[in-house]
Amino acid sequence: MELPSRTIDRADFHPDAVYNSKMARGWESKSVEEQQAAASTQVESKQRLTPQQATKKQARDALELSRKRVLQELESAENPRHRQMLESALADLDSKLARSV
Repeated sequence: MELPSRTIDRADFHPDAVYNSKMARGWESKSVEEQQAAASTQVESKQRLTPQQATKKQARDALELSRKRVLQELESAENPRHRQMLESALADLDSKLARSV
């Protein structure tokens, strides 16, 4: 008794082959092309900073990052002394940010 012959389908080798079989070719390259265009637009829109401006921007970015971290810790702090210390740190960071404008 012979077993029915089975044709080998491309879908047998790759699980996503059925999903992608009806997708137009080249859709990946279009997405990459759009991403590259967006990236080049962002680079063109950035202006050159002097060394002093770059240093000032880095310091401000560091202050903003510290502020975010303190806020996150403040949300989960339960100890009253710890909360008080974080609130003091937050006030200090806010005053430094106000002065850096």
